[in-house]
Amino acid sequence: MMNTHLSVFALFAIMIASIGMAPAFGQVVQPIVVTTDKTSYSEGETIMVTGEVSEILFGYAISVMTLAPNGNIVSIDQVMVNQDKTFSTELSAGGALMKQSGEYTIQVLYGTENRQAETSFTFGGSSVVSGPGGPLVAVAGTDFMVGYTITGGKLVSVTPDVDANSLIIAIDATDDGQLTITLPRELIDAKIGDEDDDFFVLVDGEEVDFDETTTSTDRTLVISFPAGAEEIEIIGTHVVPEFGAIAALILAVAIISIIVVSAKSRLSIMPRY
Repeated sequence: MMNTHLSVFALFAIMIASIGMAPAFGQVVQPIVVTTDKTSYSEGETIMVTGEVSEILFGYAISVMTLAPNGNIVSIDQVMVNQDKTFSTELSAGGALMKQSGEYTIQVLYGTENRQAETSFTFGGSSVVSGPGGPLVAVAGTDFMVGYTITGGKLVSVTPDVDANSLIIAIDATDDGQLTITLPRELIDAKIGDEDDDFFVLVDGEEVDFDETTTSTDRTLVISFPAGAEEIEIIGTHVVPEFGAIAALILAVAIISIIVVSAKSRLSIMPRY
């Protein structure tokens, strides 16, 4: 009888030990994970994509696909896994295919369908659009769009500085490059009387030479910049106010309306004889 009790007790102990050890052996490890360094990005920022795999499959690369909020493919890339089972790649927020604001999805696939994962981030939208002659960028605070081409980097934004009669062009220069930008005379100009004057161009605060062609309606500048440059300033004798032409017109109408109302008010309170 005693032996029977001991046998039952031993069996019960083994069952408890087995149950306690089951999670350790039965733990599910994700075959691949992926993440971004931030959850939201603005135009021109770098999106760092990193991840890890549970095991290395020799001869296979990881496919990285970025999808726009409407489901369109923004980018497709392949990256190799490092010896420590990690992988990484970079994307640039904005550009020709990443213009729409909203939630973007990054999907990764490694070898087989059961080795895939995804993550997401939000993007605030792009001010750069495509026109008949190439990319266009909105001038902040105005109703103007300007055409440009750039090598060796990316154009991030164009902002007027009314006090300095200039345009501030933010760029991300990864290499030595060149910016060609067409500026409407209504946006910015350099004049002495009725004659054209030279613009004054600074790259990160240093004056630089540039080439220029002109028409009666616009001026096109070709400006070289070094790797690492962040700002180009074009200084003239006139630049549009930051509130833009339409806002200026609305302001003028409002002022005229105030004058008319004030005049009517004065007439209404004048004594009649």
